[in-house]
Amino acid sequence: MGTVYITQDDCFIGKTDERLSIRANKQKMLDVPLINIEGVVVLGRATVSPAVVNELLTRHIPLSFLTHTGRYLGRLEPEVTKNIFVRKAQWQAAGETEKSVHLVRGFIRGKLKNYRIALMRKQRERTELNFSTQIARLQEGISSLERTTSIDSLRGLEGAGSAAYFQCFDALIRTEGFSFEARRRRPPTDPVNALLSLGYSLLRHDIQSAVNIVGFDPYLGYLHVERYGRPSLALDLMEEFRPLVVDAAVLNAINTRLITPADFTTEPISNAVSLTPEALRIFLRLYEQKKQSEFKHPVMGRKCSYQESFEIQGRLMAKYLMAEIDQYPPLVLK
Repeated sequence: MGTVYITQDDCFIGKTDERLSIRANKQKMLDVPLINIEGVVVLGRATVSPAVVNELLTRHIPLSFLTHTGRYLGRLEPEVTKNIFVRKAQWQAAGETEKSVHLVRGFIRGKLKNYRIALMRKQRERTELNFSTQIARLQEGISSLERTTSIDSLRGLEGAGSAAYFQCFDALIRTEGFSFEARRRRPPTDPVNALLSLGYSLLRHDIQSAVNIVGFDPYLGYLHVERYGRPSLALDLMEEFRPLVVDAAVLNAINTRLITPADFTTEPISNAVSLTPEALRIFLRLYEQKKQSEFKHPVMGRKCSYQESFEIQGRLMAKYLMAEIDQYPPLVLK
């Protein structure tokens, strides 16, 4: 089943034998075998029984809490793996080291290449689109990576490439009633940004779970600077997956009209935009379907799901840090 998403406010999450049971208003909302669950995400308010807390920790199943708008609140985290050697290698590479610079290049290369490929594909599919300027800027950023040796300068290339990509995002939307001007967060104040922010929060849950499984300290990153409570390494590894998983799911939801402008509400004080409960369930289903879809991994040479590839990329990163491979290969899909 993958990840269980709980959207009903004030529900009770309990355990019956080897099954997770969710009830609300004295009605059973969901009943699923624990063996089929890889993660649990609560969007809103919920009561979690002590038996469930104990079972999730024992089975190493992460439990994350988000608001209805997708803002991350926190998570119940199982004990990290006992592989101290991975964390030792991770800490030894901290700072402006050769290995940290190499990884930052890899994260950014993967993100910018996937951006470029996505724009080129859309341009081929729809002849009226002309992204040549933005594609050229992305290629210029990709070409500049190897000549750039400081992490701050690499961050600048990432920012310029992201700006070029998002200049095209409105043209990728084919449904009336939706538009995109710029990336807006904290809070998102329009439907498209609301979907992107929600999707990135869900992706953060999945990537953080993957780096924990591999044995990393999720709070020590290389591209994202350290900040109290921020899983910088998970955010680093997220970069190459943003266009592949979240952006693709958002555009699918909008362009197939599974999500419409009527499916959003606006908070009167903050102007934060969020999905209605029914539309939220639709988007969560689309995100999960995308996450479970399969492709041929270019390094492993076999089929895997995006869910599996989160951990694969984490393990490739660990192998690089521990000098088992010479380079970290970001996930780039053509």
